[in-house]
Amino acid sequence: MTQPLFQFGEHVAGYDIPVVNERAVRAGAGILFFFAMVTFMHAMLLGNFAPTRVFVVAFLIDFVLRVFVNPKFSPSLIVAQWVVRHQEPEYVAAAPKRVAWSIGLGLALLMFYLIVMQGVIGPINMLVCGTCLLLMFFESAFGICLGCKLYDKFSPNPVTLCPGNVCGYTPPKGAGGQWWQMGVLLVFAVLVVLAARWVGQNPLAHGMAEQGGHADHAMEHGMHHAIDPAEQERCRVPEFAKKIGHEQQWKLHNGCQ
Repeated sequence: MTQPLFQFGEHVAGYDIPVVNERAVRAGAGILFFFAMVTFMHAMLLGNFAPTRVFVVAFLIDFVLRVFVNPKFSPSLIVAQWVVRHQEPEYVAAAPKRVAWSIGLGLALLMFYLIVMQGVIGPINMLVCGTCLLLMFFESAFGICLGCKLYDKFSPNPVTLCPGNVCGYTPPKGAGGQWWQMGVLLVFAVLVVLAARWVGQNPLAHGMAEQGGHADHAMEHGMHHAIDPAEQERCRVPEFAKKIGHEQQWKLHNGCQ
């Protein structure tokens, strides 16, 4: 059956409401999460926000197509559908996803205005980007659609076809794990803390840090006399970078010492 171009969700035989393939949705969230994390860390560690701006534009286009045209035209979902093509589809209700993706679209518009149009760099960007990362991580890693839960809470009608059948499934007692498994987690956490302390006290680490410190000091001493006033002015760290703790990243990105 030919389906209209502008619609949200598919009409699949055996389902009386529009649906989407949850497997493709989770894969799409994972794809976006990967690129979002790469660009986010690029900005955090190197002070280069250009990849973030490019990703925000791509993210906005993707979600405009999802919400206002048809999820089948979403680039991330096209790739995701191809990746999971050998897996049996898991169809879930489309309406809750539209609410969740509308939230994503709102965040994308906010990021587009702040980061791309205004070039604002500060805590508000971190909060918005962090929220997007959190939503995509829960969707891709756990199959938990936080935006869908808002739909479930305010929908006047009973919600059906939820991911993982959380609408109608009651887990048995102990489904979340046993008490001894909590003990395993605690022991694991202690081992990680001990490993972190051991690495911190490792003489090799101190030696590498000292060598790096000497090299930085020598370079800084040599550059102090070589840099002309114009270069010093060019490498003056702006206040926004200092406020968010990106002074060294800004210098690295701009080729300054």
